[in-house]
Amino acid sequence: MGQQERDKPLYMISVAAELTGMHPQTLRVYESKGLVNPKRSGGNTRLYSRADIERLELISQLTDEGINLAGVVRILDMKERAESRERENDRLREQLREKKEELHELKMQKRITALAPYKDMSPEQTLRGLLGAS
Repeated sequence: MGQQERDKPLYMISVAAELTGMHPQTLRVYESKGLVNPKRSGGNTRLYSRADIERLELISQLTDEGINLAGVVRILDMKERAESRERENDRLREQLREKKEELHELKMQKRITALAPYKDMSPEQTLRGLLGAS
């Protein structure tokens, strides 16, 4: 499921409460504390996304393990920062891969250019030169 699909506001508070096994008032408290931020419809109805439901399930799991809400806030913040760093690492890995491909292409162009003066070479000799073989 893509991030856009996960962030699409779909569920009213009663459905979100049922999906998470929480009371609607608990969801309101979590919203007031900034633990979850459901979107609002034109009529100001809270609409929870799949990402919100997953976040609420994590909050429930953490509180069931005895972590207080202040601890939950810290854990969620650390999780979001780690995910952000991972996305940045993925972006940088992709850039590195592209640069390696560009470097390889430039090296091949340099080899070809270096062989250009040797027009009298046989195809086998040219191939050996391109491959760096003697």
